[in-house]
Amino acid sequence: MEETIIFGLTVAEFESISLKVLLTALILYMVFIIGNLAWKSKAGKYGTLWIALALGLGFVGFIMKPLIQRMLGL
Repeated sequence: MEETIIFGLTVAEFESISLKVLLTALILYMVFIIGNLAWKSKAGKYGTLWIALALGLGFVGFIMKPLIQRMLGL
C-alpha cells in the first residue's frame, strides 16, 4: 500500500509537525489570554500569579509530558 504524501511529508511526519506547531501556537494564545485577563481585572502581582497558576496548569501537562518521557528514556 502506498503512503500518502502531504507537502512532501508522510502523513505521520505532517501530523507530528502540525501538532507541535499548532499546539505551541494555542498555548501562546492561552498565555496571552491569561495575561490580558489579569491586566484588565487589575489583579496585581499576587492576583496575576494565582490567575496564571490556576489557568496555566491546564497546559503545563502538555509541556511536561515530553520532558518527563525524555528523562525516563521512554
